[in-house]
Amino acid sequence: MGTGTTQGAGEKVIRILAFTLVISVMSATMFNIVLPEIRREFQLSLVQVSWVTSSFLLIYAIGTVIYGKLADLYKLKDLLTFGLLFFAFGSLIGLAAQAYWTVLLGRVLQAVGAAVIPAAAGLIPVRYVPPENRGRALGIAMTGLAVGGVIGPVAASLIVSAAHWRWLFLMPLLTLLALPYYRKYLPDEQERAGSIDWTGAGLLAGAAALLLIAITTKAWAPAAGCVIVLLLFTVRIRTAENPFIRPELFRNPNYAVGLACAFLTTGIGYSLPFLSPQLLTDVQGLAPEWVGLAMVPGAAATAVLGRKAGKLADAKGNPFLFYTASALLLTCFVLLSSYAGVPPVWIALILVFGNVGQSFLMIALSGTISRTLSKEETGVGMGLLAMLNFIAGALSSSLYSAAVDQGAASGWNVIHSSAAASVYSHIYLVLALLHGVILILYYCQFGRRGR
Repeated sequence: MGTGTTQGAGEKVIRILAFTLVISVMSATMFNIVLPEIRREFQLSLVQVSWVTSSFLLIYAIGTVIYGKLADLYKLKDLLTFGLLFFAFGSLIGLAAQAYWTVLLGRVLQAVGAAVIPAAAGLIPVRYVPPENRGRALGIAMTGLAVGGVIGPVAASLIVSAAHWRWLFLMPLLTLLALPYYRKYLPDEQERAGSIDWTGAGLLAGAAALLLIAITTKAWAPAAGCVIVLLLFTVRIRTAENPFIRPELFRNPNYAVGLACAFLTTGIGYSLPFLSPQLLTDVQGLAPEWVGLAMVPGAAATAVLGRKAGKLADAKGNPFLFYTASALLLTCFVLLSSYAGVPPVWIALILVFGNVGQSFLMIALSGTISRTLSKEETGVGMGLLAMLNFIAGALSSSLYSAAVDQGAASGWNVIHSSAAASVYSHIYLVLALLHGVILILYYCQFGRRGR
């Protein structure tokens, strides 16, 4: 545990972190509910109004790795202070907005501050909790994410039913309640000597931004720009005296394989929140409010079982949790591929396996990856993991959309019998096979050594 941090203080910080994650996730997703209202009020196109959420997620992803790098040099409590205050400042700008550009400005400023939260979520369990209790800490953090995902849309619906949508900007101010506790319980670490390679940071941010823009707009020009900027970033980290990310980090095979597994796992798991509502709408014909209700059991089970998953990782090891989670996720995908046309109540029950399995996987992978990093690399290493998870979600959503639009002329799964759900059956079958490949990759790199 970090210097000056007691066991009790570490426990309190984790619980404060879970609360902060709940508010952060709610703030990131609540505006999805009111995009049609914003579009009507400012007479915007769908592409224009989508930047209310896209700009937030874009900066959120890039800022996470930058805050992670800063945390390798500066006190985490000071970074959290700056980030949460800036989060609140952006919220006040958005709350007072009377024009669309100020709404966007508020969301951008929110994201600049809020990006410190996922960076802290990757660091606090690793830096301030001993390895034998780390799984439980990650489980509590995952519970915060799940709870935020469950109550975010519900809270947004309640707020906009009673007040103007601008009042959604008020929610992040609740994170300021956590700030005194972070200041009290996080240790006064000694700042390390060194400087930030802002040129390298800018190149990495530019590459990530161009990639996310290319994914969301399906345009080749930003994709080509991403490749060029990424090549420049590679040259920079090889030639700079103190690069933003040391090349040795990527030469660590355990970290590289763990990162690849996490990226692929996040992309596959994103099918659950992204494809399931479309399946329930297109095939089962549910109204939006019932779609949200069908998603609740899986998210609620994740929130309840998150801590138990962490304890399981501490008692049995991260590989054991990974295999258990893989069994749950594979069960979900096989059942969805075979019975995508069944009544909604069965889909909701099947999604419990998938949501719980996905959350267990992320706890296991976060724990595995954290053990591959030295103390000096934890900030940027875990920050890079969080950024790639955002990119994986954006990339996979684009691929899933293209696959659904393409449709399916015939069935691949002999058990499946619903023609209307054939394309979903195909996607879930492919995802099950892909996760089988990830399972083999993880076992070859970590499983045999763990055994």
